[in-house]
Amino acid sequence: MHDFMARYEGKTLPPERAVKTIKNGSRVFIGTGCGEPQALIRAMVQDMNIQDIVIYQMLSSTCAQFVNDPSFLSRFSLKLFFISQHMRQAAFEGKIDYIPAYLSQIPALFNSQQIGLDVALIQVSPPDKFGYCSLGISVDITLAGLKNADTVIAQVNPNMPRTWGDSFVHVDEIDTLVWHEESLVEMVNVTKNEQIVKRIAAYVSQLIDDGCTLQVGFGHLPDALLPYLTSHKDLGIHTQVITDGFLPLLQQKIITNKMKSYLPDRVVASLCMGSEQLYSYVDNNPMFYFRSSQFVNDPNVIARNDNLISLSSALEVDLTGQICTDSKGYLFYSGIGDQVDFIRGAAMSRGGFSIIALPSTAQNDEVSRIVPHLSEGAGVATTRGDVDIVVTEYGIAELHGKGIYQRVMELAQIAHPKFREELIQEAKKRHYIFNDQLPPTKQDLIFLENYKTYLNLPNGKDVEFRPLLPSDEFASRNFYYSLQENTVYYRFFNMRKVFSREMLQQQWASVDYRKNMTIIGLVQRGKHKEIVAIGSYAKAEEDTAEVAFVVKEEYQNQGIGTYLVQTLEMIAKENKYSAFTATVLTENTNMIHVFQKCYPQAQIKRSGGGDVEIYMPFQEQ
Repeated sequence: MHDFMARYEGKTLPPERAVKTIKNGSRVFIGTGCGEPQALIRAMVQDMNIQDIVIYQMLSSTCAQFVNDPSFLSRFSLKLFFISQHMRQAAFEGKIDYIPAYLSQIPALFNSQQIGLDVALIQVSPPDKFGYCSLGISVDITLAGLKNADTVIAQVNPNMPRTWGDSFVHVDEIDTLVWHEESLVEMVNVTKNEQIVKRIAAYVSQLIDDGCTLQVGFGHLPDALLPYLTSHKDLGIHTQVITDGFLPLLQQKIITNKMKSYLPDRVVASLCMGSEQLYSYVDNNPMFYFRSSQFVNDPNVIARNDNLISLSSALEVDLTGQICTDSKGYLFYSGIGDQVDFIRGAAMSRGGFSIIALPSTAQNDEVSRIVPHLSEGAGVATTRGDVDIVVTEYGIAELHGKGIYQRVMELAQIAHPKFREELIQEAKKRHYIFNDQLPPTKQDLIFLENYKTYLNLPNGKDVEFRPLLPSDEFASRNFYYSLQENTVYYRFFNMRKVFSREMLQQQWASVDYRKNMTIIGLVQRGKHKEIVAIGSYAKAEEDTAEVAFVVKEEYQNQGIGTYLVQTLEMIAKENKYSAFTATVLTENTNMIHVFQKCYPQAQIKRSGGGDVEIYMPFQEQ
């Protein structure tokens, strides 16, 4: 400290004297979140001679200590680009002003002087021997704020990490230096409802491939999902904020950044908010590359990362796919933040997509977060045209490229069971779906996750097998219509030409996932999956079920039929069945061969017509 004071004697002042350079009526920028200069903020607020100040800040913490003081509110006007948890109540009470803006575009507001700045209060690390300080954990919009302010006052704190990237500012760019050592603001999320987080994480994890690049948005939930991704390999990171949720993945080398197509081997971020342990981890760590929000959040920059997956949250989602993130009705709750920037960047990324994850309910299960329409006053942050995938603890809804009818069914299916029927009724009133549409089951279908399996085919393709869901109605229709006439004849014993909506609806509506079961096989086609096989069993007698399957022609003779039958038997055994029966056309030699292969002891009885009855007892385990 003494070396510092001697070296920069001409521009070093204590906090109380430094803030006296702030003139009445000034527009003051304050550095972001956990990197904010606490000592300078306190000194400014406590100087009663400082009047009529407009404060601009991204995430505010220290000012929350004063926001309920009438004398503070009479002297300072707070304009925030994002409402932190500390400021939420003040926002509800109209004590602060919220500026809705995409994070990528906030620096341009300063650069263009659309928002003029007289003073910037920032926090930096001590200067190195060349006179360069680091903005450390707060580069985001702080870099643009200090570069466009007439006067820059910096709190020099030895606890501020030195970070790599565009975080450096020379002391010549700073008008006043204030040496003040104190702990940085910490922000450690406390996981709410661990069981729901775990269930959501199980679904999210299925969507994330090894080697992809992740963005994780602001909020408790996205952060809480991170520790559940430890089964993955070589993940990359390009994100706005680094939190403690990343630490387990970094320490276990799940995050390696090796597979990134843009800026490989580096975590690209804009700020850091967490614990002292996290700040110590990023300190002088070349893996971390901190850039301004104008760069990190630019959709065109984001899109240069192949296979980029954006993971963020929402307050509510309506049945058409509109997303609200920043308000509860008329009450401003958080902010637009980084969601739209990254959703659009992910959409432009080769192989990329976005995930909105949220609990299905709020207020102790009294309110559904999946709603017929957004609350009155709620703002649309992400449009129905931008949304890709929505995940709750009840499953995955794939919305991209789908019509309103399919969106309703996908979203109702992942809503809390007690709200599903009501959502379907509301959708009917709005003519989103047909009046005779059956609602999804009220069962909690989490147990169906145990029935998801994968088969690697000889041609190298992977087939995913899982139970049929109501949202598969349209895909199953396409599957049946794609089959050749003789395949349809073998399956249905007639030359069926029409697979009506009523027929398909009854197919999934009659699935109770215990007495009756239908398993579908899917292969990846770009961003979506296509059904290539369907197998079912249905109760025939108390301990016997009738089984049938059909496989798309180009996927026949690759083991799919055998795998389907074996999978159905496993589930049937769990549900107290001891045998399958089947009625098969005599000329359908492929199906008969599959049954004989799976059940060497099968009893085949020819009927008077052109079909055979097959009885297939399960072997004792």
